Amino acid sequence: MTTNIDYTALAERYIAVWNETDPAARRKLIEGLYTEDAGYVDPLVAAFGHDAIDATLGAVQSQFPGLVFTLGGAVDGHHDLARFTWNLGPAGAEAIVVGFDVINIAEDGRIGRVSGFLDKVPAGL
Repeated sequence: MTTNIDYTALAERYIAVWNETDPAARRKLIEGLYTEDAGYVDPLVAAFGHDAIDATLGAVQSQFPGLVFTLGGAVDGHHDLARFTWNLGPAGAEAIVVGFDVINIAEDGRIGRVSGFLDKVPAGL
């Protein structure tokens, strides 16, 4: 595995996938970013493989229409790991949801696993 990973660029690609609302374009981005057997796990969902990850992203977009994901600060990484905070809210406004993700990077440079944590969520979520 290369040690010359641009962790920030990888996190930005990750956020871009969450923001892509066109299903065909989102699926293409997922296939380029995640390994075939990738996993995404947070307190609300466990999704494994491209189909399940795609369904999860689509469900979140349906639940929070018109909101956008942004990085919440600097991306920190070492070896095959990166961590970062993200925000979800109206463009240019205060975040409604704030989370923290840790991504494991596979040998091919794609994401093999995401472990997500929710730091701020609306009541009833």
